[in-house]
Amino acid sequence: MKYDICIVGSGAGASPVAYTLANAGAKVLVLEKGPWLTEKEFYKDELAISLRDAYNPKLEDEQHVIEEEYETDSGESYWHGEATSESGWSFWNGNVVGGSSNFMSGYFHRLKPIDFRLKSEFGAIEGANVVDWPLSYDELEPYYALVEQVVGVSGRVSAHPQQEPRSTDFPYPPVAEHGIAAWIDSSAEKLGYHTVPVPRAILSQPAMGRNSCEYSGYCSSYGCSSGAKGSGRAALLNHAVATGNCTILAHAKAYKVDTDKQGNILGVRYYDKAGRKQMASAKYYVLACQAVETSRLLLASKGEKFPNGLANNSGQVGKNLIFSGGGIGRGDFFYQDLSAEKQAQLKQVGPFINRALQDWYQIDDKAFTGTHRNGKAKGGTIDFLFYQNPIARAQSTKWQIDEQGSEQLVWGEALKQAMKTEFTTYKTLRFEVFNDWLPTDDCFVSLDETVTDKWGDPVAKIRIGAHQHDLAVGEYLAEKAEKLLHEMGASNVSSSISSAPASNLMAGGCRFGDDPASSVLNKNCQAHEVENLFITDASFMPTGGSVPYTFTIYANAFRVAEHIKTRWQKSNS
Repeated sequence: MKYDICIVGSGAGASPVAYTLANAGAKVLVLEKGPWLTEKEFYKDELAISLRDAYNPKLEDEQHVIEEEYETDSGESYWHGEATSESGWSFWNGNVVGGSSNFMSGYFHRLKPIDFRLKSEFGAIEGANVVDWPLSYDELEPYYALVEQVVGVSGRVSAHPQQEPRSTDFPYPPVAEHGIAAWIDSSAEKLGYHTVPVPRAILSQPAMGRNSCEYSGYCSSYGCSSGAKGSGRAALLNHAVATGNCTILAHAKAYKVDTDKQGNILGVRYYDKAGRKQMASAKYYVLACQAVETSRLLLASKGEKFPNGLANNSGQVGKNLIFSGGGIGRGDFFYQDLSAEKQAQLKQVGPFINRALQDWYQIDDKAFTGTHRNGKAKGGTIDFLFYQNPIARAQSTKWQIDEQGSEQLVWGEALKQAMKTEFTTYKTLRFEVFNDWLPTDDCFVSLDETVTDKWGDPVAKIRIGAHQHDLAVGEYLAEKAEKLLHEMGASNVSSSISSAPASNLMAGGCRFGDDPASSVLNKNCQAHEVENLFITDASFMPTGGSVPYTFTIYANAFRVAEHIKTRWQKSNS
């Protein structure tokens, strides 16, 4: 069958393109490396999530090489790579139809206008490749609104100092909120903070053929058994397939994009479920396999016109990889210190906390020690949450610190008592800090020369270099969050800000821009050097902002989909 659009990947960057083009009448092919699972397979299997990493490849079959910086005894630094099959550090995020959007928490914060003008607003930072976007917030805003309608975002607009401009209210009311949200509001008000109700890509009421949230308490890292979560599969691909114009090939692992002597794409080569080599051809090609794997695929797709990889004569493919700066924190609330009413509220399981702080999205504080311009610096977002998974909580009790400060494995009666304490005496409120991970020359994707996957192809080598400014911002925000926990009466308050990134928040590698010498894509996420090639996952982002990426990936993918649709319609008229 001849296709109009061939899309590699099926997550947040791919599904809007499939949805838009299939509804317009184009014949769409989606190649997805993983299986096609539905709500029936997404029951709440804690063992599958906590111990077996069931929705990702086995690292001995498909791995990455992670390069980190080390220091010698003499103070000299060097980079050392280790395969993830040895370290156990997985950089996979959900290899199934719908991708990692199946397993997100659904925090749907928009970027703010300043995120599109980071260099103009805050100036150049030494050692960082900060640039402005070739796109403004106003140009993307209609697509944020479209995502809220089509994917289904529940929330309410509240007046706070960092509220971004909006053209519409949320289409669905907020999901049910946990009682501790009121505690956060009260303590924040005392400190002069302004809490933000967190919009969620989770339906609070049935719509679009999907059920509403069932409040099981199992959301982050879990597939949604009700269809309420706005994954690319549930919200978009199901509807795309229903048009009769979208074909999804599961277990199809793309490994090379073939080109002719002139650099025109001939097709995408992939392995099918049986390991046989196949080829898919179309008029337009869209890559959306998450930032690392998209860069890997381009670098592996060498041809006569592109000896260093497809669309890479500028040498920019894989460069300026970014993650999310920040870290985590916590505070414990002991039941014995609470009234019976507050104990009952705290023990509730199911509803979401849905509270964030963005008072310091811009930092205007002389006490801030990081880099700034005119006394101001870019800050970030603090989100509050519970870890509900009992097996994950139980896992944490098997280690205790001995009198010498060493971590020791415990078992028997000591383990039983540790578990009893964990589950019956207190509950931990946690927070996550999201701030910019500045792009640098020391954070990028390349191909490893020696390590291969189960098909014998070179794996992606990921160098992880963080800018010190990111840590300064993260620590500043964590101090604000800790202050709130103390005000709430929490004990054992602590935080950890690290340059080790969360691998589920990756972007960059194929940044868009107006200059082909310093970017891979143009404003419409079309490759500068290949007319019918588009990239719609987070690879396009030159800077990441200070919120989770999924909402912006969706919005941009819908924007690019409209551009592709217009071109396709003109070519057929």
